[in-house]
Amino acid sequence: MSILQEIHFESGLLKVDARGEFSLEEAQRAFLEMLGAVAQYKAKKVFFDGRKLKGKPEIWRRFYYGVFAATETTRLVDAHRAVPRFAYVVHPPLLDPQRFAETVAVNRGMIVKAFETPQEAFKWLERTSAKKPDAADA
Repeated sequence: MSILQEIHFESGLLKVDARGEFSLEEAQRAFLEMLGAVAQYKAKKVFFDGRKLKGKPEIWRRFYYGVFAATETTRLVDAHRAVPRFAYVVHPPLLDPQRFAETVAVNRGMIVKAFETPQEAFKWLERTSAKKPDAADA
């Protein structure tokens, strides 16, 4: 099954609602689709709602997703001089309690944080400054 996304941009926020089954290949394809919308709208804040996604990726898939997301985001930043912030809302088991993919991406320069509730995600997006936040900054 593929990952399907509904993407909306309003008031400076790109909102992505995703559903389907996680696979590394599909997650990478969906991320590129989302980045295309970030570039198109020059979005600086991205709210990714993955509560309808299913899957339990192995640790190595989490690692490669984090590397891929950070690498592609760096390309976007270099090309468009926009530095987007990503708030992911997902549930376990797709959400790793250790936030491994998040850590991998943050260590490579991406501004991203994973949450269990939309309220936490919106609060973080609103209070995060344009500079790189600490990964542990909740």
